[in-house]
Amino acid sequence: MSIKFVFAAALLSAVSAVQATDEYQAKRTEWGQPDLQGVWNFASNVPMTRPRQFGDREYMTEEEAQALAAMSEKQYEALNNDGVGGYNTFWVESAGRGDNLRTSLITYPVNGQLPQMVEGTQVQIGGLGPDFKGTRPVRATVGGVGKDGPEDRGLSERCIVGFNSGPPFTPSMYNNNIQIVQNKDTVVIITEMIHDARIVPLDNRPHVDDSIRLWTGDSRGYWEGDTLVVETRNFNDLTQSFSVFGDAYDKVLTEKFKRVDEYTVDYEFTVDDPSTFKDKIVARVPMSKVDGQMYEYACHEGNYGMTNILRGERLAEERESETSR
Repeated sequence: MSIKFVFAAALLSAVSAVQATDEYQAKRTEWGQPDLQGVWNFASNVPMTRPRQFGDREYMTEEEAQALAAMSEKQYEALNNDGVGGYNTFWVESAGRGDNLRTSLITYPVNGQLPQMVEGTQVQIGGLGPDFKGTRPVRATVGGVGKDGPEDRGLSERCIVGFNSGPPFTPSMYNNNIQIVQNKDTVVIITEMIHDARIVPLDNRPHVDDSIRLWTGDSRGYWEGDTLVVETRNFNDLTQSFSVFGDAYDKVLTEKFKRVDEYTVDYEFTVDDPSTFKDKIVARVPMSKVDGQMYEYACHEGNYGMTNILRGERLAEERESETSR
């Protein structure tokens, strides 16, 4: 993990003091565009979907937030007492935004839940535990269906797509960082996980031909006032549409980036995929300014884990064969 959340306490106190207002004017680049450049962290302690006890309520009370924080603290402490073999809280980006009392990151549907699935939608629920039942292609990012070859493993284990970097960006346990670089007619969005650089032209060029399909889609951007709007389509069918559901072949993703104060970019995304969901999904994720650099997550160059996973399985098969003779 390249950037820790050690800056969180100071940052959140500053954010609380500098609330976003309609009067805020973002600094401009030399081309007159709002300046979104820098490293931004999208970690969150707000769940993507709303816990059922909140119903249609968008916000928690201060007391409810404190109770949830105390419960989370106990859960994280349990990680520290679990011994070796997993992640403890050293690795976990668990700090929340002091000014964000939302009950879910999903703002639409209004109940904070995912919309109804299209009948026949495929589901792959990965994880760090045992392999899950299923066949190739493995669209889940973590875990796998077997160990006969790399294609049996999840996309992040294969260093293809990060487990939180999408697009869209969805907060997870760690490495929730991106870097934005701008020039006059291009924006580059660099993700920490799997170190992908998404190049977003701003010159009104059309999307690539529909026959060209990409892991992270084909992005085009434009300015809507002070908001950078990025539309991405032409995903391949080898990634999930959203969460653990479907595939992304027919997905159209619209992302909006707006700097609302010195320390915050308001990030909103809309997933529209009629092949997977019967309605759209809209979510908002505050991004906090990071006072530091983002270092390369060199997955391909250092991915000895995949070799060891497959080697370990071959050894296990060999031992099983020996004991069955």
